[in-house]
Amino acid sequence: MKNKLYLQFYGSCALVLFASLGYIVKFYASWIEPFDTFITNGIRSLQPTWTTFFLWVTKFGNPLTVIIIFLAILFVLLYGKRYVEAIWYSAGVIGIAGIFNPLIKLLFMRERPTIEHLVSEHSYSFPSGHSTGSMVLYGTLIFLVPIFIQNKTCQRIIQLLLSVFILSIGISRIYLGVHFPSDVIGGFSVGLGWLLLTYPIYEEKRFIWRFKSKQN
Repeated sequence: MKNKLYLQFYGSCALVLFASLGYIVKFYASWIEPFDTFITNGIRSLQPTWTTFFLWVTKFGNPLTVIIIFLAILFVLLYGKRYVEAIWYSAGVIGIAGIFNPLIKLLFMRERPTIEHLVSEHSYSFPSGHSTGSMVLYGTLIFLVPIFIQNKTCQRIIQLLLSVFILSIGISRIYLGVHFPSDVIGGFSVGLGWLLLTYPIYEEKRFIWRFKSKQN
């Protein structure tokens, strides 16, 4: 119960952060310009050394890649009769990354940065779809790692690598010039809010499912 309250509190904080950023972006965009400019200049100062890496890592947040990885993981979960996990995973990737994020972009209609783009993008900027998608897709896997791997040390290593991977995808969007830092933070906040608020619900459903399965 204690962990549930913590998760719900932090999840709520993430959504409050998203709502606050969205309000500023929509009505007082000039307020956040100094922050966006400072972070963008710092990250893009790494050019061209990191260009190859960020062009590579950003592909793991592309819609097609996300769909392929999602379907592969979904197949594994269904094959292993992990139905509760499959439902939670699908709800996040389809509902939040696939439907909610594109729709919410239409509310803010923020134009992308006017600096040079190293990849082609045509939709609105806030919140970053790559950031939301990677947080939901790979973030869910962070929670599900213990299901597949029993060794605690291996669990922590894989979870850390997935966390760094998510962060790298977000940074790549700034480095490549297609997103403001506030877009990335907004996307991460949406995805993280979803994960932290729904994980306790998933845990409860998983416990009930396992209990019923044992009875049968």
